[in-house]
Amino acid sequence: MESLSHKTAIVTGGGRGIGREICLKLAMAGADVLVADIDLAAAQGVAAEINSLNNRSAACRVDVTSKQAVLSMVETCVNTLGRLDILVNNAGVFPIAPLATMSESDWDRVIAVNLKGVFLCCQAALPAMRQANAAGRIINMASVSGLVGAVGFTHYAASKAGVIGFTRALAREVASMNITVNAIAPGIVDNEMTAQTFPKFALDQYLTQVPLRRLTLAEDVAEMVVFLASSGASYLTGQTIAVDGGYTMH
Repeated sequence: MESLSHKTAIVTGGGRGIGREICLKLAMAGADVLVADIDLAAAQGVAAEINSLNNRSAACRVDVTSKQAVLSMVETCVNTLGRLDILVNNAGVFPIAPLATMSESDWDRVIAVNLKGVFLCCQAALPAMRQANAAGRIINMASVSGLVGAVGFTHYAASKAGVIGFTRALAREVASMNITVNAIAPGIVDNEMTAQTFPKFALDQYLTQVPLRRLTLAEDVAEMVVFLASSGASYLTGQTIAVDGGYTMH
């Protein structure tokens, strides 16, 4: 694993699940990490885990739909950890609702957290990245739902397709600043939320379409984040990488 020493990262939604794994993997690669989450206690728990590894970490509460909260998050990162090199936009919501019964507030919340949140975080982070005067990395969490859709997830699929388009456009805007922007599109992740959201028969059916015959693991996604944050990915930008066991290859 390439060293990310002397690099500092913000991970939104870092308090649990994929976000927690991303925070730990970045720290193990040598990065300092600001763990940002709407659940401050969860963020503090992950930061404590990182500090126990003798890495520098801090925690902050952030609602990614609030511009002021996002600006405060970036300010906390710079003031506490010294700089900002890597932004991982992982915060998101994953509700299920058929379009026929979906409320306008359901739609608005998913778009606000999953898409507007990415916009606000990137906009707030760019000045700090330019001030660091290093190779900046923005990594946005998309989903296979943004590539192929999913029944009961029209709002989620729309938000993640928006993240993919946003990633491509921003990558063109900031390339001259030596900042890369990429997205990761995980398949269905093997975690507690998945077990609560999908009935077993639906997961079994999904797995018949995954050539590697297993769900995505949080560590699969985290390892890709570490790669995209590294110098080894310096010539990759505007890409969406599906970490899905081959589900979308066809």
